[in-house]
Amino acid sequence: MVEDYPRTLMELERRFNNENACVEYLAKLRWPDGWRCPRCQGREAWQVRRSRWRCGHCRYEISVTAGTIFQDSHLPLRTWFRATWYVISQKNGISALGLQRGLGLGSYKTAWAILHKLRRAMVRPGRDRLTGVVEVDETYWGGEEPGVTGRGAEDKALIIVAAQEDGKGIGRIRLRRIPDLTRARLHGFIAEAIEAGSTVRTDGLSAYLGLSGYVHDRQVQRRQAEGEYLLPRVHRVVSLLKR
Repeated sequence: MVEDYPRTLMELERRFNNENACVEYLAKLRWPDGWRCPRCQGREAWQVRRSRWRCGHCRYEISVTAGTIFQDSHLPLRTWFRATWYVISQKNGISALGLQRGLGLGSYKTAWAILHKLRRAMVRPGRDRLTGVVEVDETYWGGEEPGVTGRGAEDKALIIVAAQEDGKGIGRIRLRRIPDLTRARLHGFIAEAIEAGSTVRTDGLSAYLGLSGYVHDRQVQRRQAEGEYLLPRVHRVVSLLKR
């Protein structure tokens, strides 16, 4: 069904111009091989309401949106579909305010809730860990602190980033907010995010020393402007995050 996804806004609006079209699309995604009752595995059902089906064998009813981010939402599916398209089509991401303006929503709170649900849905449970050569570094995110730079920051959010090498490009990535730069914290993130036996490329921070189960490619930075060249993929990810 991936090839069945609308590629342009015009195609989206033309194809999903009413709620029934959205419901039919979700039903095909949910039951690609035809209806299957989640309770008795029955194959016969009829539609009792626009988005609800009733099993012809055990009479169990289920909505096509049950167990999805659309469940219990009072918004039309057309609004959800538009929001989804907007989010995944923006190269540099989108804010809740931008989504509110783009969809013409009356409430910022509604736009924020939509964006929050979509972002959570994009994280696949049980994801495979990164493999191969993986760059790891940390960054601070937040407002300026007078007289404080880099790892001396106290009020900013501390984020650790892992970026998998894919030729000259960036493969899969992992980001996590962490409270400190202790060895246990950094090594714990690496163990959860990166497959054992992979090559982990870091800067010269001493907390990375003693990394067990990995090939540790430690890049010692000798000049202030050198970091982005030692770990270019991580720095590109951080630049996009801050943008």
